[in-house]
Amino acid sequence: MADLLIAASFAVFVWWFSTGLVLLLDGLPRGTFRWSLVISSLLAVAALVGLVRASGQTTVQASYCGFTCALLVWGWHELSFLTGWITGPRKQPSPDDALRSERFGHAVSAILWHELAIAAVGVAILILTHDAPNQVGTWTFLVLWIMRISAKLNLFLGVRNTGKELLPEHLAYMGSFFRRRTMNGLFPFCVAASSVMLTAMALRLQEVDRPWAAVGLVLVGTLLALAIVEHLLLMLPLPSTALWRWALRERGAASDMSAPAALPALPSNRSPAPQGGSRVH
Repeated sequence: MADLLIAASFAVFVWWFSTGLVLLLDGLPRGTFRWSLVISSLLAVAALVGLVRASGQTTVQASYCGFTCALLVWGWHELSFLTGWITGPRKQPSPDDALRSERFGHAVSAILWHELAIAAVGVAILILTHDAPNQVGTWTFLVLWIMRISAKLNLFLGVRNTGKELLPEHLAYMGSFFRRRTMNGLFPFCVAASSVMLTAMALRLQEVDRPWAAVGLVLVGTLLALAIVEHLLLMLPLPSTALWRWALRERGAASDMSAPAALPALPSNRSPAPQGGSRVH
């Protein structure tokens, strides 16, 4: 039991710290972006190699390694987007009088290259680890990817807390793809579906007798639980940026801002992103 509590605590800490680190780096002067991207790119390549290697090992250490490496790879995607390095061909806001279908097309165009980059890396991870015994890293990346898609769809359809204030100045046009509403028809389904998956993982945990597999389930399950919480914060009138006050100093963030959208997330996803064709952080 102690090992599982440690795993859950580790997942929460890494989620909190990685989200804050991405926000911190994105809030620095634009002249620092090049070095941030160079260093994060090198880390992402090393993390991808580490994820693949960890997938072939059935140890508790390998489960932690796969989980952490997946988050490092995801962090590179988040940073490359928020710095404006990999976004999409459209760099203008959607007109206020645009139809929903037109706005959807504009949103897809605004983040197309970013979404294709995530898809390419996700498919590569699936291919490289498809027959490996330890799938913790792969499942971590998939949870981040799926919940990020869910968050973006909900941002497009409308949520109470869009997190628009957290967009850097060079991505301010992305806010035109968000809508502020008290509820949308997709949101309950997304929360219910992810909650069912989390419940299934909890039930599976009771049957697992291999330590590395149990730790892996807790790591991924905790990340999924955090993504669900971030989804709920999209609709609840509850500010949460106090968690990352240390990371938001550079951009002068106020304490009453809304929470950043998932998966992050979650990384996370966790930073706000516009709706695209497919969160978080």
